[in-house]
Amino acid sequence: MTVRQGFYIVSIVLFVAVALIAIVWPAILWSLIVLVPLFLVGVYDATHGIHNVLRNYPVIGHIRYFAEFIRPEIQQYFVASNLSGRPYPRETRELVGARAHGGDGIQPFGTQHDLLSSGIEFAMHSMSPKEPTQDAARVLVGADCAKPYEASRLNVSAMSYGALSRNAVIAMNRGAALGGFYQDTGEGGLTPHHLEGGGDIVWELGTGYFGCRTADGNFDPDQFRDKAAHDHVKMVEIKVSQGAKPSHGGVLPAAKISQEISKIRGVPMGQDCISPPAHTAYSNPCEMMEFVAQLRELSGGKPAGFKLCIGRRSEFLSIVKGMLKTGITPDFIVVDGSEGGTGAAPLEFSNSLGLPINEGLAFVHASLVGAGLRDKIKIGASGKVATGFDMVVKMALGADTCNVARPFMFTVGCIQALRCHTNKCPTGVATQDPERYKAIDIEKKHLRVATYHEKTIESFLALMGAMGVDQAEDLTPQHIFLRGDDGSARSYADVFSWLEKDALLGGALPVPFDRHWSHASAEHF
Repeated sequence: MTVRQGFYIVSIVLFVAVALIAIVWPAILWSLIVLVPLFLVGVYDATHGIHNVLRNYPVIGHIRYFAEFIRPEIQQYFVASNLSGRPYPRETRELVGARAHGGDGIQPFGTQHDLLSSGIEFAMHSMSPKEPTQDAARVLVGADCAKPYEASRLNVSAMSYGALSRNAVIAMNRGAALGGFYQDTGEGGLTPHHLEGGGDIVWELGTGYFGCRTADGNFDPDQFRDKAAHDHVKMVEIKVSQGAKPSHGGVLPAAKISQEISKIRGVPMGQDCISPPAHTAYSNPCEMMEFVAQLRELSGGKPAGFKLCIGRRSEFLSIVKGMLKTGITPDFIVVDGSEGGTGAAPLEFSNSLGLPINEGLAFVHASLVGAGLRDKIKIGASGKVATGFDMVVKMALGADTCNVARPFMFTVGCIQALRCHTNKCPTGVATQDPERYKAIDIEKKHLRVATYHEKTIESFLALMGAMGVDQAEDLTPQHIFLRGDDGSARSYADVFSWLEKDALLGGALPVPFDRHWSHASAEHF
C-alpha cells in the first residue's frame, strides 16, 4: 500500500467513524471543522501538489516545509555559538547592540576565541602607550577642493532608500547629524529621507544615475548640479562596482518598489529595478577621470571620488595610469570588499567574485604609493567593519576612513533574519511595507546610531593608544599580525606585497606588480 492510498483509507475511516459516533454524540461533529480542511488539503496535495514530498506524503509533508521555513531562526537562536554565526556572529551583534545602548562591550572570564587558530588577527601592545585626541578621529578629504570636507574615521556605508526603509534611512541620517559623521546614499540616489535628518551626505552615483538621469537612463548634468548644491551634500561618489555583486548592476526587487521610489528613481512599477553593469558616462580610464573632474566642478568644488571592489588588478592600475596621463586624481577612493552584502545579489556573485577587503585595500594603497599619488587621495574601507579593532586593521592596511553598513542596520533593529530581499523584513529595516517599518522608532533609534559610532570611535582611539600610536597615519602593516595554517604569525607587511614611493614610475618592479602594470593601459580597462 502506498502512502497516498493510506491517506485516502485513513480519511474514509475517520469520516465513517465520526458519522457513526455522531449518532450517539452529536457534539463530535465539531471535529469536522478540523477534519474537512485537512481532507481537502490532502486531496489537493496528492493530486496537484507542486512538491514531490507533498504528492507522496499529503498533509504531513507540510511539516517538512514548516521546519525548513523556521530553520534560520532555529539555527540562529539554538544552534549557532557566539562565534559561529554568519555573516556576523552573535558576539559581534551583541557588541554592536551594547555600544548602541551606551555600554562598552565588556567581556567576562576571558576571550572565547582560539587565539592559536588560523585566520586570527591581533596586534602588539606597547609599554609606552599614548592618549590619542579626538582630532585623530577625523581626516580632511579634498584638501585642494573649493569645499573640502573633514570626515569622521567611521561613517554609514552606501545603503539605498529602497533597500532600506524610510524610517531606517531617517534614523541613520539623524544619528549621523548628532554624531558628526556622514551617510552614503547608496546608488538609489539622493532622496528627501536622506536630507530630512540634517546629517552630512555622500551622494553615490551608480550606473543607473538615479536622481540625475535622462529619460533614456544616461547622466543628466543639470539635474546633478541642482541637487549636488544642497548644503548637506558634502561629497559625491561614483559607484564603479560593489563587493556584494561586482560587475553586476544594482538590484531592487519589484516587491520593494513603491510609488515614491518609482518617482524618485524614474523607474516603472511592477518589475525589478536592475542597473546596467557599466557606466555610460565614460568608457575608459581617462574618460573616468574626466567624469570625476566634471562632478567636482558641477558640485561647486566638493570632493569627488569613486567606490569599487577590486577584481582584475591590471584594471585598477589602468585607472592609475589614467590619473597619471590626465593629471586628474579623485579626492578619495572607497575600496569595497567581496564580503559586502546589504544589497540583494546572485549567490554566485556574492560567494565567488572579487577580492576580500584586506587584500583589495592593501593593493590599492600600495598602487597609489607606487604611482606617487597616495598623498593626494584618501582611501575608505568598506567591508566587515564593526569594531574598533576592525578599524585599526583597516587603517594599518592603508585606509583613512571606514564605512559601515550592516552594523548600523543592527543599531536600528536588524536581527540578521536574512529576509532583506523579500520585502518582509521582520524588524522593518529592509522593507517598504509601512506596517513593518513603523516598528522603527526614529526618536529612539537615531540615538543608538550616534551612540554606537561614539563608542566604536572611543574603542578605536583606545586601541591605537595601547599600541603606542596617537595618529591613524602612523599605523602600518607591521602593527597587525595574522595567524597562519601552520600556527605561525606573520605581520601584514609580510603577507601582502607593497611598493616604495614612485616605484611604478620607473625601474624594476616586484612580482606580481610587474605583470599587472605591464598589462594596464590608460586607454582601456
